[in-house]
Amino acid sequence: MELIFSKSLTKTDVQKRLSVPMTSLASLPDFEEGHTVGLRVRDARKGKVWKFKCSIRKKKHPKPVFCSKWLEYVRFNDLQVGDGIEFYKEMEEATGVNYYKIEVKKAVKIFGVIFGYVEA
Repeated sequence: MELIFSKSLTKTDVQKRLSVPMTSLASLPDFEEGHTVGLRVRDARKGKVWKFKCSIRKKKHPKPVFCSKWLEYVRFNDLQVGDGIEFYKEMEEATGVNYYKIEVKKAVKIFGVIFGYVEA
């Protein structure tokens, strides 16, 4: 299992779209001259498979984002600013097919300050 990225969620991430670090672009599927690609992502805790759409800009600095279905995932998991996610790429041994997995880490806050994370 390969960790592609982990991040603490921002206001934009929970209200509009998930900004994906540029360093993760090589681990995502090939965009094949387009600017969007579909991703099947399994929720590590709940097992549900989500169909996110990943988009990049058409011109310089691709800046990948998850858009389609991402906000539905945010609401389903009650994600808030400061919560964390870890995004993985894994190969299914039986089929040899790559798939993606996401883990949610809920922020533990005391008086608005994050003291750590717990698996959700």
